[in-house]
Amino acid sequence: MMLSRAKPAVGGDLPHTDRRKKKGRKIPKLEELLSQRDFTGAITLLEFKRHVGEQEEDTNLWIGYCAFHLGDYKRALEEYENATKEENCNPEVWVNLACTYFFLGMYKQAEAAGFKAPKSRLQNRLLFHLAHKFNDEKKLMNFHQNLQDVTEDQLSLASIHYMRSHYQEAIDIYKRILLDNREYLALNVYVALCYYKLDYYDVSQEVLAVYLQQIPDSTIALNLKACNHFRLYNGKAAEAELKSLMDNASSSFEFAKELIRHNLVVFRGGEGALQVLPPLVDVIPEARLNLVIYYLRQDDVQEAYNLIKDLEPTTPQEYILKGVVNAALGQEMGSRDHMKIAQQFFQLVGGSASECDTIPGRQCMASCFFLLKQFDDVLIYLNSFKNYFYNDDIFNFNYAQAKAATGSTSEGEEIFLLIQSEKLKNDYIYLSWLARCYIMNKKPRLAWELYLKMETSGESFSLLQLIANDCYRMGQFYYSAKAFDVLERLDPNPEYWEGKRGACVGIFQMILAGREPKETLREVLHLLRSTGNSQVEYIIRIMKKWAKENRVPV
Repeated sequence: MMLSRAKPAVGGDLPHTDRRKKKGRKIPKLEELLSQRDFTGAITLLEFKRHVGEQEEDTNLWIGYCAFHLGDYKRALEEYENATKEENCNPEVWVNLACTYFFLGMYKQAEAAGFKAPKSRLQNRLLFHLAHKFNDEKKLMNFHQNLQDVTEDQLSLASIHYMRSHYQEAIDIYKRILLDNREYLALNVYVALCYYKLDYYDVSQEVLAVYLQQIPDSTIALNLKACNHFRLYNGKAAEAELKSLMDNASSSFEFAKELIRHNLVVFRGGEGALQVLPPLVDVIPEARLNLVIYYLRQDDVQEAYNLIKDLEPTTPQEYILKGVVNAALGQEMGSRDHMKIAQQFFQLVGGSASECDTIPGRQCMASCFFLLKQFDDVLIYLNSFKNYFYNDDIFNFNYAQAKAATGSTSEGEEIFLLIQSEKLKNDYIYLSWLARCYIMNKKPRLAWELYLKMETSGESFSLLQLIANDCYRMGQFYYSAKAFDVLERLDPNPEYWEGKRGACVGIFQMILAGREPKETLREVLHLLRSTGNSQVEYIIRIMKKWAKENRVPV
């Protein structure tokens, strides 16, 4: 999380630790406390000695060191900055100060301090990470060449691989180090995190279990376990994994509380997003993306766009989300430019070597072809992973449209009727495509019933036009005439009269051919009488004459 910070830390101090001494125990030595990684105890000892005038050489450096390892970077910064102002200050302080700036997200200051430090492996690793932050590929490669085949340098390289989404390369390094250093248990967490990013959630769980057997209260490991449960099961299962962690609220929980709060919002389906996520944008990279997703789910497309428009995507997830937002905004505004940008983002992800055989990659290619209206190609990709999304309403919504657009209206109708979401079922796109499927499948009455359930609006008017024209085209003249009749009443456009006249004559022809009940003629005459056009009387006279000759009551 901290290596991904993009915004300087501001405000707030860590809670004061309990510094009460236990009676009857001798004062431990600094070396003992440091070897036990008891940094709180070490700071307490150093501050006590400073207070009583027993200050040793480099006391401020040791306090800075302990504060840094406790995650209290502001305190560490204060100590190190004071140390740089002293005469004959230890030159090593500059690299420590640079590392502190780095963990506070103050990258420019970190680079300036780093270059003041004497050359060392730590300085090179720091500058290596800074080059990555600044997207300076030339410097990155220079510092990369200076890395040696030692554990610290290799771990630094693995972390850069991870942040550049080269997860398999990172796994290879971690596993190689683990072969020679079985006691480096924490590397199992890093390996598990890489497998999580590769969508191998079950493998991630297995690797993580090795670490949790030894360190069962690790915040980072338990959080990752919860994330795996979220992917494998659901949000409730994930939240249950974090419950004991939150109840115990260990010191490590303080270190990662922002991450936990962020993930709880995700596990709860966006609950509390506006309270929790905005302050975490640019601190936790996913916070921005999840806030964008929240706005999209609330149909606030413009707010989602404002949040993501300046983001330079570097991961497949960022490219995909930018594509989705541009597609949504393009559809909402009727902007071809936004639609083209979305199509390019989708094509970039779906065509990449790393993503082309993943489900998200194939979804991207399907989306790209969908925007290009190449529905045969859409179906090639959707068919390749449809078994994973049988009950997914969004997938079925798109799949049914593609089926209907390629002429498979029977399948399209079946898939549309699988959708459960009331929001989607009231969407005009859903209603219009389902109506078209009904008409093409010779069920015009069901299409007409869709219209009758709608309230009067611009969308109901558009559906009427669709029913009128598609039914006419399919020779379903009765419902075409009914639709044109309503259209003519709403808008006295001569085209609607011509459509109604043609549909009424079409019904009459079908009655003559014995393909429509004779009793329908009475309703046809009623529809014609509702028009004030001069041609009406002539058409009615012919129909009534035939009805009289064939003893059809009208």
